[in-house]
Amino acid sequence: MLVFAASDKGGTGRSVTSANLAYQRALTGDHVAYVDFDFGSPTAAAVFDVPDAMRGTEERGLHSYLEGEVTEPARIDVWRQTEHPRLRARPNQSGRLVLLPGDAGGGEFATAGDALERCVDLLLRLNSEFDLIIVDLSAGRSYAVDMVLAATAHPQMRHVPFRWLVFHRWTRQHVVAAAGLVHKDHGIVKGGVERGHDEEALQGAIRFVRAAVPDPDSPLWAQGSPAQAAWMQSCDEALRRLAAEHRVGDSVVLGVVPLEPILQWREQLITEEDVLSTQIANKETLEALEEIARRLTDDSCWGRP
Repeated sequence: MLVFAASDKGGTGRSVTSANLAYQRALTGDHVAYVDFDFGSPTAAAVFDVPDAMRGTEERGLHSYLEGEVTEPARIDVWRQTEHPRLRARPNQSGRLVLLPGDAGGGEFATAGDALERCVDLLLRLNSEFDLIIVDLSAGRSYAVDMVLAATAHPQMRHVPFRWLVFHRWTRQHVVAAAGLVHKDHGIVKGGVERGHDEEALQGAIRFVRAAVPDPDSPLWAQGSPAQAAWMQSCDEALRRLAAEHRVGDSVVLGVVPLEPILQWREQLITEEDVLSTQIANKETLEALEEIARRLTDDSCWGRP
């Protein structure tokens, strides 16, 4: 199963949330690959606490592979190479967790022709090796988005299942931007149709994830004034109406990640120890990540029996 993580804006929590989803699925025993196609800023290794590739790798990154400079991209075994103390003690029964990093300083580049063929080959090989492949894409309608739309429409990929997660924060600008990335003239759906995708099938393969969502009823905001509480409730209701109007309402939301200090300030994986032992993370956030990770492959959450 391929899962493409997209967003129209930066700062949506796309990379840190999708990395946490990869981690959660590996904990359940799945073999998981995390592919850093955020070509302009390949920093996924920072979330996994892999020190040698914080801003991408110096050798055999995905840029080099797609441009034909190397025959095989670098792979990082997260369990072995992380500096995160709790990840180094790999939990029993966990599956593989492998990061394919981008090149340090790689930047965006055209991704047609031979690069597309190499992308197809890579995704096919990963799909045969791993249970779940999460592909983190550059923000906006980027070369990376265009490339994977073309790759998944390729005849060789016809039988490879894929899904899209579109991340956005819970604000007016982000709701409108996420809707535009999917539904507008140059969005994912029309771009996919231009490359040979069936429109209805592609629509059904897209779900939204709301990140950094404050809960007006949570203890975090309990100390606010009654006026603040009423204002927050009003904003939340207005955002729900706006989301529904733009076709990103609750019926197409796979999950909601609460506003979480760790994810805002540290951008790290959240472990059970962070909730139960050190108590630096909120239980609700971990539960939300676990639930979204489960729903990735739950057909009933994607409108399928």
